[in-house]
Amino acid sequence: MNLRVPLSVAATLFVILFAFTQPVFANTEAVAPTAISPTSTDTQKDEISNLQKELATLTAMQKQVSGEDKLALQQQMFQKNEQLRTLIAASVKDNPSEKGHLIEQIKQQQDYAREGIKYLTQRSSELSETLNAANNEEKFQILSDYEESRKYLDSIYEEQAQNIEWLKALGVLTPKQESNFKQTILQRTEQLAANVKYLRQQLKADDAQLKVAPESEKATLQLAKLINQRRMDISTNSLSVIVNIADKLGIPTAEYKRLSFEVTGSVTQDLLSVDVLMSILKTWSSSFWNWFVTNAPQIIFQLVVFLVILFIARLIANVTRKVVKRAVASKNLKFSQLMQDFFISMSGKGVWFIGILIALSQIGLNLTPILTGFGIAGVIIGFALQDTLSNFAAGMMLLIYRPFDVGDFVAAGGVEGKVSHMSLVNTTIKTFDNQIIIVPNSKIWGDVIKNVTHERVRRVDMVFGVSYTDNIPHVEKVLHDIVTQHPSVLRAPEPVIKLHVLNSSSVDFIVRPWVKTDDYWDVYWDVTREVKMRFDKEGISIPFPQQDVHLHMASGQLQPPAKDA
Repeated sequence: MNLRVPLSVAATLFVILFAFTQPVFANTEAVAPTAISPTSTDTQKDEISNLQKELATLTAMQKQVSGEDKLALQQQMFQKNEQLRTLIAASVKDNPSEKGHLIEQIKQQQDYAREGIKYLTQRSSELSETLNAANNEEKFQILSDYEESRKYLDSIYEEQAQNIEWLKALGVLTPKQESNFKQTILQRTEQLAANVKYLRQQLKADDAQLKVAPESEKATLQLAKLINQRRMDISTNSLSVIVNIADKLGIPTAEYKRLSFEVTGSVTQDLLSVDVLMSILKTWSSSFWNWFVTNAPQIIFQLVVFLVILFIARLIANVTRKVVKRAVASKNLKFSQLMQDFFISMSGKGVWFIGILIALSQIGLNLTPILTGFGIAGVIIGFALQDTLSNFAAGMMLLIYRPFDVGDFVAAGGVEGKVSHMSLVNTTIKTFDNQIIIVPNSKIWGDVIKNVTHERVRRVDMVFGVSYTDNIPHVEKVLHDIVTQHPSVLRAPEPVIKLHVLNSSSVDFIVRPWVKTDDYWDVYWDVTREVKMRFDKEGISIPFPQQDVHLHMASGQLQPPAKDA
């Protein structure tokens, strides 16, 4: 059965209206004006009468036509009725002395509203039942009819409220009429609030089913949720209209405004009301308390399990570090200190990270979105931090090829100093004057690396010059005594002491003792000092560059100045 007929609701309402108003039209035509000169009130009265006649004519005509002609007449009837209500409102505002005719018009509008409410309420119920029984393809079409009927119903309630205001302004509204209308609005508000609560539960159930439903059923469930969401929107809109009417009638509406806010999330000026805020706080506190009482034991238990797992993970991480530390320190593996620190750190952090994930899973957190998020974030970060990844790759190469270790003195990346720390991104070098310099690993790996202290034994290269007049064997013997008597100079390999170069102003000897790497500078400085002292004692001179400048004056070139005659 196809229930969608454009403007059918409006047409039916006008038929109901004019079925009740025909006797009034006859009486209106029989009443003649009594004033000698027409006043503003008489003019409004005449306009109202004319509109009534036009509406009566249109009603008769629309029964005899069909199709687009009927739709056009119905549209005109809408417009005429709006004009009629505008004139009634203006007449009420002017407070005329003759109220009888005006009161009859308002009562006529009341009859129309009552019959319209009755008809539209029944039609909405029928459409709701049809909607529940229809298939998915027909539901959206029926929803449009359902929404149209609800909008007309809401507008008629607003018109009925305006009718009550008119009667009250004219002083003819009885307490019983006002009480009955308040009761009607209150019942309507309760009905809409119950409908909104029911649809909210339905939407929650739809969400719960969507989470566990297989992919083959999700399309049907999403369609059902979409239909329920649209019905929720229709109901909340109707609730908002009726709540506004209830506010004007002095009916408490804080609970309904709170419900509307919780469902729609729309922040309106109604939230500034103390009653609404108190209702929201009261409901939230009550919901929180009920939730806490129901879930507190489980939450406390999960929290305890969470903390226990973290504690155990921490212990396991520490044990893992110790085990890995012992394993990588084995002489058979020959790992550098940097490589050892890397494996120790990563093993502890890896166990700790796994422990955190297990603990989070125990409190009901779904780890799949988190891990997926980590993967997506990793790709994004990879593009954004290309230089950092280059440093990371260089750090891995440094760990694998081990060009230096912690404690080595190096010249790398334009910096000289002692390696104090290294990560996968950068290396920390402490210079000889105690400055801390952090160098990116890519800069170190892409440049020449000079490891000064990698070997346990180093040769100290020194050069000493003596005069051409000194005894060469004597100089060799003195240098040999100085080197061999130093306690830090190694006996093997043997030191090398040889006459090396005959310079322009000196005879140079090379002195090359072998020492432990840690004793390099001590031997260098001690031998240099001892050489100067022994050379002075033994009468051996240490020459330095000299130049003799000789001036020759040619004879006869300088003449005394001549005297003036």
